[in-house]
Formats: sequence, C-alpha cells, structure tokens
Amino acid sequence: MNKAFFINGGAGRVLCSIPALERHAETHDDFIIVSESWSELYLNSKVLREKVFPLGHKDLFEDHLKDKKIISPEPYRVNEYFTQRCNLIQAFDIEINELDEVPETRELKLDLNKEDQINGYNVVGEVKKTLGKDKVIVFQPFGQGVKVEGQFIYDTSGRSFEIANILKLIEKLNKDYGIILMATIEIPGWQSLGIAAPKNMGLNGWMGVINAADYFLGCDSVGQHMAYSLNKPTTVVIGSTYPENISYPDSKKFNIIDNGKGKRKYSPIRLTMDICGDRNNEDLMVLEDKTLDSIVKGIKNKIGVSKKDLSDALGVKKQGGSTSGDLIESNPNWGDRKDAISFGTPKDSSNVKSVLTPPVKYDKPFVTKTKKKKKPIDELLEIESKKS
Repeated sequence: MNKAFFINGGAGRVLCSIPALERHAETHDDFIIVSESWSELYLNSKVLREKVFPLGHKDLFEDHLKDKKIISPEPYRVNEYFTQRCNLIQAFDIEINELDEVPETRELKLDLNKEDQINGYNVVGEVKKTLGKDKVIVFQPFGQGVKVEGQFIYDTSGRSFEIANILKLIEKLNKDYGIILMATIEIPGWQSLGIAAPKNMGLNGWMGVINAADYFLGCDSVGQHMAYSLNKPTTVVIGSTYPENISYPDSKKFNIIDNGKGKRKYSPIRLTMDICGDRNNEDLMVLEDKTLDSIVKGIKNKIGVSKKDLSDALGVKKQGGSTSGDLIESNPNWGDRKDAISFGTPKDSSNVKSVLTPPVKYDKPFVTKTKKKKKPIDELLEIESKKS
C-alpha cells in the first residue's frame, strides 16, 4: 500500500525530513507528504514540492488519504538518536526508509526561488550600506522554547542565548560586522545597538537573507539547518542538546561551541518527561566572557573583518565611533512595504528606518540622505538677501 507521511514539529524538523523523503522518492512515486506545520519549506525541494499538502488542504482525506498507509515518523524515538549515534537527518532516514543501520548524512540542498534570493541580497546589501560594514552576520539568538513574561525573556529548555550574553556579543561584533537579528521577539533596548531587525520575513525569506550574508551565528534552532543547507560558514552555540543529534559537528563549515559538554542530561522529548533533567539543563546557555571571546575569534578567523568603513562613501555620519547620523530613507519609488527593516542606532542618534527593495532594477541611489526643509522665514530672508 502506498504511504502518506505526516511530518510535524518545528521548522528544523521539517527541513531535516527532506533528505529522507527525497531518498524514498528515488524508489517510490505514489506517496504524499502531509505537513502539519511549515509546509512552505518543502517548496524548496524540486523532488517533493508537488507531493506536499498542508494539513487543512480541501478534501485531503477523501482524495488523497483513504487509500494510503499513514506513517508518522518520530526521529526522537529512534534508538540511535537518543543514544547520540545519529543526527536528525539520519534519524528521519532510518524511520522513513526503514533502515537497519545508521546511514551517511544525506545532503540537505534547497532550491530557493528567485524572489527569496533577490530579496535576500537586497536586504544584506541595504544593511551593508546603512551600517557601513562590508561583512554581514545573521544572528539567531532564540530557539523555539523561548518565552516572554512581562519584562523577562527566557528559555527553560536551555537552547537559547541569555539576554545579557546577546547584548555583549552584539557589542563585540558590531565593531567589525553588520548584524541582522533573526528573531520574532524584540530585545529590550535593541534600537541603541546599531543592528538591523527585519520584520515579517517568513522562513523562506530568511533563507534568502542567510544565503546572501557572510556568516551565520545561532543556537539549536532552524537557522543553523538553513545555513547548513546553504553551505554557509556557521557558529552554533549549544547548551542542553547534543551536537551529535541536532547539529553538524563533522561539517568543515561549522564551528560548534558546546557549552553544555559534560554537564547536560539528555531530555527524552516525545518519549517521556524528565523534570529533574530539564532543571539541570536550563542554565547551560549561560556563557562566560571567555566563551564570548571564543565565538568572536572563530568568526574573525573564518571570514576576517570588514575591510573598510563604508560610511563616508555612503554619506552616513558617524558619532562616537559608530555609524549613525541623519535619517536614511530608501528610494521613494519603491512605495510603502510591510516587511520593513528597522535599523537600531547608537544612543543620542537619529533612528534609522529603511524598507526592503523589491526584486526589480532601480536607477536611483540605494541609500540617500534626506534634505532638511527650510523654514518659510528662512526662505524669505534668503530671497531678500539675493535681491540686495
């Protein structure tokens, strides 16, 4: 009987299911994938995109499921996974293709559409010009377990960066790099940090940005899987989870900072609950200053630093050693867009706003300075002085 694979969970799990499903497609044609979440990610697979249905697809049961064997792969229940003998891609491969041994990690290669690629390059280009740096890092500080309670941002799963560490890292990095913050949660005071924070990007949009950036820095979350699929130089900081399970320590492009090594206890997610283990792991992403320095050093060793400050060439003033100055606006012909990039600037500087460029050619400068309007009285005085 032909099969219908139900894939659920976070976006990282969805991405990691793709290689195994593509292997299945090599020997089976009449199967479908029901994506319970993040179905748009499968559009990046040439092999799978026409086999995927979102959970709410009209008449899905009557038209596509009644004649299928229903399979719900659960990689976290694979013995080789919870004993740290395989990663997420391999665990899906074992489940979906009924393998008896741990296979080689199949390539996760995604086919981004033109619009996502172009918008990604435009976003990164705008950040380089606005912030005055010719190297750009995408920084994803939070995992899926992050929570916001009042003024507090925290992650009891031990997967996300701590706020204090995020602020220190940004301070250390934005001297040499433009930073794009990949987050849906707003960090208190980010506007004074001199970074870019695009909104309403969508996951495929973020892949376009990571594709165009020079480096990716993140935690145990979807961004690192995107970076891996795009062959992007990456630093991943890991606390409560095991690199062998959720990342790519064998990749030459990846630098793994394992802050939980020797201290973590495996959390048997989707098997059972271990409250004591979770309590043990919740502070494993608290980083010492020497670890922060190691992260920065690793990035510099991999891609160097910005070769020159682009501020003067772009007409952007500098105050206190950081790029800021007059309000910078984008080409007015591009119109108002909802997916705006907000640029934080150092304290005592003007806020900078910009918008994404559309995927079209443009003739006017990418970034321009606004001209201050003269007051009516000043115009009259100028006219009178010229008459004199």
